[in-house]
Amino acid sequence: MTTPPIHMCGQTIPAGSHTTVSLPVPDTSLGQGLSMPVHVYHGRRPGPAFFVSAAIHGDELNGIEIVRRLTGLRRLSRLRGTLYAIPIVNIYGFMSNTRYLPDRRDLNRVFPGKAGGSLASELALILFEHVVSRCRYGIDLHTGSNHRANFPHLRGDMKDETIFAMAQAFGAPLVLDSCGVSGSLRQAAEQVGVKTLLYEAGEALRFDEFSIRAGLRGITSLMSHLGMLPVVRKKQAPISLQVAYDRTWCRAPESGLFHAKVKLGQRVKKDELLGTVHDPLGNRSCELLSPRNGVVIGQLALPSVYKGDAIMHIACFKAPGRAEALADEFSELVMDQENPI
Repeated sequence: MTTPPIHMCGQTIPAGSHTTVSLPVPDTSLGQGLSMPVHVYHGRRPGPAFFVSAAIHGDELNGIEIVRRLTGLRRLSRLRGTLYAIPIVNIYGFMSNTRYLPDRRDLNRVFPGKAGGSLASELALILFEHVVSRCRYGIDLHTGSNHRANFPHLRGDMKDETIFAMAQAFGAPLVLDSCGVSGSLRQAAEQVGVKTLLYEAGEALRFDEFSIRAGLRGITSLMSHLGMLPVVRKKQAPISLQVAYDRTWCRAPESGLFHAKVKLGQRVKKDELLGTVHDPLGNRSCELLSPRNGVVIGQLALPSVYKGDAIMHIACFKAPGRAEALADEFSELVMDQENPI
């Protein structure tokens, strides 16, 4: 059975074809026209509609590269269903290397958006009406913010059986169980029945090869699980997801220069030394100790800190040693050059 064509923004996309649709968005203050590019791959055979969104925060570049590599895969010629890949949602932030929109609003706090609202609301509505509302499934790609790097992990409502199965298929072993922040794309999508995961990996304004490879590998595995792509790897037992039951940020006890003693993906024990804040003008120093047992999933990359700055993000697991071991195995697997996408 051949699927019917898609009609989007005045364009007709026949089954078995792909095109880039330019969604009109508000002009710049100079009156320069802008658009939000959406790569649409419409398979010959029926299947689910799935969106991949990147750069909702304009300085989060890893997702853009993941989408670029995804849309370059020859496997998409055998696609079932429809893929909507949006490399840059926040065009304005991307052009100025910033997380936010020109009005300083966070786009990921205003979904599903509304007509006649702020620039953020208008942009959110355009994405939601033209793309998200067409889909059954989705994944939103993010990185750490404000000079913080994240170990690749997923966030989603793990009490939902479909989302849990999607997380297993993606293959990243560390997961935070959360329903999403109010106004986020993920929460708004779930409210209209679109099962959505959030992928967090790497640091803003930087490419991280591990994060990019892990994201691309996970998305293609997820699409195979959804029946959209043929399986190219040997069937493996479902990954043992390590779902965090809690998490906490460790904050700088004093201002100064922070020297880390642990790394992303590493297990830490309560009261273990995470690092030391040194006075750059003298010999005073202050230790930062872990308040919990867990695994480091986020870390400040900038040495200069003020008292109270969030330095280390620790996820708490029932078996932190197992979580660390799986994170190590995952890192080796992803960076294996011969591992097929």
